[in-house]
Amino acid sequence: MRKGLASPICLTWELTYGCNLKCVHCLSSSGKRRADELTTKECKSLIDRFRDMSIFYVNIGGGEPMIRRDFFEIIEYATQNRVGVKFSTNGSRIDKEAATRLAAMDYLDVQISIDGHDRETNDAIRGAGSFDMAIEALSNLRDANFKTPKISVVATRQSVEHLDDLDSIAKEYGAQLRITRLRPSGRGVDSYGYLNPTSSQQRTLYEWLSRRSDVLTGDSFFHLSPLGEPLDGLNICGAGRVVCLVDPVGEVYACPFTIDENFKAGNIREMDFEEIWGTSDLFRSFRESEGPTSCTSCSAFAACNGGCMATKYFTGLSLDDPDPDCAKGHGANSIASSATPTLVQISRKMARQVVTSSR
Repeated sequence: MRKGLASPICLTWELTYGCNLKCVHCLSSSGKRRADELTTKECKSLIDRFRDMSIFYVNIGGGEPMIRRDFFEIIEYATQNRVGVKFSTNGSRIDKEAATRLAAMDYLDVQISIDGHDRETNDAIRGAGSFDMAIEALSNLRDANFKTPKISVVATRQSVEHLDDLDSIAKEYGAQLRITRLRPSGRGVDSYGYLNPTSSQQRTLYEWLSRRSDVLTGDSFFHLSPLGEPLDGLNICGAGRVVCLVDPVGEVYACPFTIDENFKAGNIREMDFEEIWGTSDLFRSFRESEGPTSCTSCSAFAACNGGCMATKYFTGLSLDDPDPDCAKGHGANSIASSATPTLVQISRKMARQVVTSSR
């Protein structure tokens, strides 16, 4: 798997940059739609390629994917072609009618994003009214007998303190909790310094997840593996190996958290997706890499495999550096010894200024 697969296990597909919210940690800085986003015809053609490559499912997101008028046409076309869909939404467009329509579909999973156990905490991150919209969407899905939607929570300093409360919300609506890692991508660069869990909270999170086999994590927390037994999930950076991202205008990036020129492999309007996946020099370099040179001699390397590429890059570190949140502290040492201020240091300075000015 380290050397890559013939097809992605799954991929993330951002349908639009348009969104009715402006979350402070949005990885793609979404807000306004672009005029050149893929057409319905182009979307269906891409789905045909996913089907032919036997891609098991796609993670559809945005922006807010449901604001596209052809949203249902696209996901119904995918599921009819046995390409499973997992889509993330803020829930604002899941009224009773939409919930009923979603509940009637096969090969479909829905993730509602919530970033706080109550209205005050969530809305400070996601925007006024967003908590109530998400809860109403969950209620509508439950009433429509949609089976086991997901509540997707980003691990922040606020949410780590209320994991049990968030799990209770999931159970109340017949949902399953999914915890993901905060990355300093998009607007997350500016909020990372005050939202990213502290080192003690990282340990708390690891210990809580270790006791909860019913909570999903994906590949989010392999940087914490040196704390004990690895958590369920991929436990290795899958960028360009088993995952990638297709953005709203057809650009293909190494992973959902690296929407940056340095991680662009091609565009499906110029080259077939299968060709990009199979021949990209960028992806080949990831597949041939043995891991960060600063980490390969560490006794914990086999457990964490050097951590998250995107988090290193967007905090200003080299890809050969340890993960900034390395459980053994090596990443913090790299940041402290950096000759120039890293993005995370700048973000933390900004956070301190905000706190000071509010006193």
